[in-house]
Amino acid sequence: MSNSLDMFQTASAMARHAGARQTMIARNIANADTPGYQTQDVAPFTDAMRSTATEQRATRPGHMTTRTTEFSTATTTTTGEPSPNGNTVAIEDELMKSVEVRQDHDKALAVYRHAMTVLRTSLGKM
Repeated sequence: MSNSLDMFQTASAMARHAGARQTMIARNIANADTPGYQTQDVAPFTDAMRSTATEQRATRPGHMTTRTTEFSTATTTTTGEPSPNGNTVAIEDELMKSVEVRQDHDKALAVYRHAMTVLRTSLGKM
């Protein structure tokens, strides 16, 4: 088993990403009536992890370890059909994104719980 427990780091990063995206969605909804406000979103988790530097090295034949660095959540401005006051927030779209974020957060928690179960089982502490 890896000394750095990459599975826990990935699950934690996924949960933090979901939290950052939920914050952005809440900001969009709060500014739904602000003239000229442009909808913003956080880059998908896969893109954030793809840009993360990963270094692999073999410590002995057949044994690989990875070391990952912290990823950053990039904010993007999305385009949409503007309302007469120039605002591009669509409440329906934001609510759908919110459901996606909840599913992503639940997925991260499920990965974390499963990894804890595997770790406890391997230690004999069920």
